Amino acid sequence: MQVYSTVKRFMSHNEERKSLMIPKIMGILNLTEDSFSDGGRYITEDESLKRANELIAEGADIIDLGAESTRPGSCGVSAEIQIERLSPIIMRLRQDHPETDISIDTQDSLVAEYAIKLGASIINDISALRTDENMARIIAKNPKTKIILMHMQGTPQTMQDNPYYEDVISEVLAFFEERIDYAQSCGIDRDRIIIDPGIGFGKNLQHNLSLLSNLKAFKELDVPVILGASRKRFIDNISPALVDRRIAGSLATTLFALDAKLDYIRVHDVFEHHQFIKVFSAINGG
Repeated sequence: MQVYSTVKRFMSHNEERKSLMIPKIMGILNLTEDSFSDGGRYITEDESLKRANELIAEGADIIDLGAESTRPGSCGVSAEIQIERLSPIIMRLRQDHPETDISIDTQDSLVAEYAIKLGASIINDISALRTDENMARIIAKNPKTKIILMHMQGTPQTMQDNPYYEDVISEVLAFFEERIDYAQSCGIDRDRIIIDPGIGFGKNLQHNLSLLSNLKAFKELDVPVILGASRKRFIDNISPALVDRRIAGSLATTLFALDAKLDYIRVHDVFEHHQFIKVFSAINGG
């Protein structure tokens, strides 16, 4: 019933159809052995470059490179190993696809600084500048670099150990207000900040559903918002399926991202999301 109401809202007025916002698509590329969805598949330079080219051909505006897994229970990877994994693919992408933005999924300021020098334009920090005290300084001194601040209760090792909130929406909003203020106090302009509600990071099923059904609340913070719900476990909790068979569930979350006029979606299945958005936009008036 709620999905029907969301679709009906899209189709109700011409002016609403004209205001449909098309989010940029961030394609996920994990250069790791143990990521929850595709760990080990793109660990070599040739494999990772081939996959990056596929994602761009399928419609990705941004490639998000991660050299350490952040799945529940995962352990960290040293800066040296992350840099070793990231360097070749960043350099090749900058050479072959200069128009495509590169995002680096890391909590380590050494990795961030190195990647920025090679050409990365976004740092995706799941700790929201909390893990590494030097991260804010690195972002601040690189004025063309954007930062994604994600909400996470706990750490990847502990975040799913009975997460609890009195009111998940108000608490996550308060977290972002504090983190945005902190980033600005460190010299990071507001127009370089992107926020991510952190679906699956220290949340149970009901927390995730509450966040997804209230995405518009995060737009009120007046910074761009990214949604990363692709293939995540809450989909399996609702409709049991192996990781690579959660595309339909992922697309359902993208419908709500469109309804909330989010700025970015972070996905594994770029072709399917790109097609979904193009067809929906065409039906919805352009």
